[in-house]
Amino acid sequence: MSSSGHGSTLPRPPSPVRPLDLLMPQPPRSPSPPLSQVDRDQREGLHAIREFLKLRTSYDVLPVSFRLIVLDTNLLVNRSLNILVQNGVVSAPLWNSKTSSFAGLLTSSDYINVIMYYWKYPQRFAEEIERFRLESLREIEQAIGATPIETVSVHPMVPLYDACRRMLSSRARRIPLIDVDDESNQQMVVSVLTQFRILKFVAFNVTETTKLRKPLRELGIVTEKGVVTAGMETPVIKVIEMLVERDISSVPIVDDKGILLNLYESVDILTLIKGGSYEDLNLTVGAALLKRPDDFAGVHTCSLNDSLDAIFHTIRKSRVHRLMVVGPNGELKGVLTLSDILQYILFSEN
Repeated sequence: MSSSGHGSTLPRPPSPVRPLDLLMPQPPRSPSPPLSQVDRDQREGLHAIREFLKLRTSYDVLPVSFRLIVLDTNLLVNRSLNILVQNGVVSAPLWNSKTSSFAGLLTSSDYINVIMYYWKYPQRFAEEIERFRLESLREIEQAIGATPIETVSVHPMVPLYDACRRMLSSRARRIPLIDVDDESNQQMVVSVLTQFRILKFVAFNVTETTKLRKPLRELGIVTEKGVVTAGMETPVIKVIEMLVERDISSVPIVDDKGILLNLYESVDILTLIKGGSYEDLNLTVGAALLKRPDDFAGVHTCSLNDSLDAIFHTIRKSRVHRLMVVGPNGELKGVLTLSDILQYILFSEN
């Protein structure tokens, strides 16, 4: 390249525009305070559990020997209830024999919908109850305006971590394990995975649960506000309405001072209607609790000062589905569900 006359220079690029805040002097950032030993242990414990869940499959959780009850959707609703009660189970996978496929999970929520249908349409219910089949449950949901229960399942070889995420995203407390036969390409119901079974598997196999020593009051996972309660004189049907309106599975029973007395669970309703009679729904909670089976697991409590380490210790020893959080005098402070614990384990950064 040549030029004549005075030497020429290339134009200088314009100065880049800089945000005003970058031109202003910035205050020095104070260093983050060092983590305490309890905080470090808590993080290590959570990390160990997550890694364990990612390495293990849903199939690994199943015991060597177990019983599985699968109900055909053509079965009468009343008959299905008797089968559940007689076998001591509170849920069962449904199978559509017409299509040879998995058709969802039967739970106490389905029977609550039947009760609400009975309460809303007593005359129609009396005429139809003897003909109601499990395949009619979706029609009952529509008739009472209930939110359809999501049908979710996972393959048995899916990592436990993914199964837990699937369970939490669907708000399901249990999830069926569905496999596919290689030769016939048909679905097979293997078992049902529950939150309790997962957490008990963790409790027995991950020693780092002992590192989870931060008190519950610091974790923010206890539901302390807006907890709906009932008394011993509350009619059962009113408690059922609470379960439906709040989309919860249990209602704490307290006295006039707020002292925890007991817990009424959605599965308790199965005992009341197992004979096909719905008259006992007018009973008080106190009278209904007397009809509980002898093998009731009991009401488990903890305090805001307890840690997840202590709760995992309880899970190792007992069948736990939720914990009532109480104060020093037995007053109800809040509720901690297994969903709350799983949610914290999978997603908390603490």
